[in-house]
Amino acid sequence: MATDPTLGRERDLFANGARLVIGVDEVGRGAVAGPVMVGVAVIASITDFPAGLRDSKLMSATARERLVDSVGEWTDAIALGAASAREIDEHGIVSSLARAAERAFASLAIAGVDVTGADVILDGTHNWLAGALVPTMSVRVQPKADRDCAVVAAASVWAKVHRDRMMIDAGGTDDPYLWASNKGYGSATHFDAIRAHGATDLHRRTWLTSVLG
Repeated sequence: MATDPTLGRERDLFANGARLVIGVDEVGRGAVAGPVMVGVAVIASITDFPAGLRDSKLMSATARERLVDSVGEWTDAIALGAASAREIDEHGIVSSLARAAERAFASLAIAGVDVTGADVILDGTHNWLAGALVPTMSVRVQPKADRDCAVVAAASVWAKVHRDRMMIDAGGTDDPYLWASNKGYGSATHFDAIRAHGATDLHRRTWLTSVLG
């Protein structure tokens, strides 16, 4: 099965009159700690994407770090939005994804990037952008878009690298929860640490009922 993305979908959208094509992907949705982050990558034309670009889940941490600056240079604009663990607890994951997307698109607006009318490729099977206060755009939901579409892979790598950096920084020099290795995802050692030390403000407490009792 092919795992390298192409610009086939993006090329078709431009051929049909798209002014901008935007890839949107989220990271951290399944974690038990840390924020959910949404990456938004914007391109205005078809140019060769960085060699080695793939869905972030199919790349090593080293490969993602090595490529992330090139991803930022390849896109015409790129942005990141986050929603905290507390927001996820209070509003649920779908609403939090929408909030994170709102923040990413707001940062584009602040930078002077007008995405009104753009064509969006959203990774997944559900249009959670429909609940977000974002500019009017044409959203196409596509399963495995982070694997198949270069612009979505770019959003995926951008979001993954920045979320991983945040989780590593959160651990500091004393990291009983092993953020540097698990990035907030569930693991036996992570759950053991929660039982031993309790949950932190980074933990999604509503997701930990079986651990916290």
